[in-house]
Amino acid sequence: MTLVTTVTVITVAFILTAIIGAAILPLLRRLKFGQSIREEGPASHKKKEGTPTMGGLIFLSSIIITMIVLSYIYEDVLTTQSIVLMIVLAGFGLIGFFDDFIIVVMKRNLGLTSIQKLIGQIIIAIIAYFLLKMGPFETTVLIPFTNFTVDLGIFYVAFLIFWLVGFSNAVNLTDGLDGLVAGTSTIAFAAFGVLGLVYEQYDIATFAFVVAGAMLGFLLFNMKPAKVFMGDTGSLALGGTIAMLSILVKQELLLLVIGIVYVIETLSVMIQVTSFKLTGKRVFKMSPIHHHFEESGWSEWKIVIVFWGVALLAAVIPVLWEVM
Repeated sequence: MTLVTTVTVITVAFILTAIIGAAILPLLRRLKFGQSIREEGPASHKKKEGTPTMGGLIFLSSIIITMIVLSYIYEDVLTTQSIVLMIVLAGFGLIGFFDDFIIVVMKRNLGLTSIQKLIGQIIIAIIAYFLLKMGPFETTVLIPFTNFTVDLGIFYVAFLIFWLVGFSNAVNLTDGLDGLVAGTSTIAFAAFGVLGLVYEQYDIATFAFVVAGAMLGFLLFNMKPAKVFMGDTGSLALGGTIAMLSILVKQELLLLVIGIVYVIETLSVMIQVTSFKLTGKRVFKMSPIHHHFEESGWSEWKIVIVFWGVALLAAVIPVLWEVM
């Protein structure tokens, strides 16, 4: 996979996302698929009420169409691994779509219950696991920045489920500011694309760069002030897929570094809830932590840029380590 091919893959996904976005956005507005803002959220977010959501449909359709188109141009694009990635992307996206649909269209504030989401996520993770087990698949987990591995054996399926569900929800928690998840996802998927090239897993690299290109295209509509939100449709899909990418390149735990923003956001919620239950006091002004910075007086744009910077640094370090 040459540099020209990589740039072509990213460009095709970017352009297709821009075209699909321009076509779907007016439809979302016409159907009044507007976002409802939580009462307990930052007061500054009230002005975002009514902004179209379910924008994940834009880049999910773009990614799948791009992969199909590329399969006619380049050999070995549609492999078992890339198909598994698309199944996870579409499956988790479908769960998010049902959740968004119930909230936005059917006007039920709660959407899917946490149990319903969890069951759906587990089913998709198990399907992905058995598809991978049809071929040669290692159950070892590499400790980052070492040559030490741990073989989980039959427990790997539990790890896979935990990993996909955990990061799916982590990205969902992070999706609270214009462009935050779109930008961090561009960086994270591009990083795994480079790792795919390093390990000569070109099918995985192609998929990762397609997603990165699609997210760049989505930023055209999602940058502040956002014209559309990705909703659970997009965030659940991205989280589950980035977790599956880390599994396929056999750098599972490295996602804790490359996806450090998602990890921090999730930890902030866990710390906040635990502290309040045990002591009645809050550690942060509001969680997830990006809201804490908002309540501390940071502008939304400043928070997004800083978090992008953290994500970029966290991605560059492990990638350089593997390249060198």
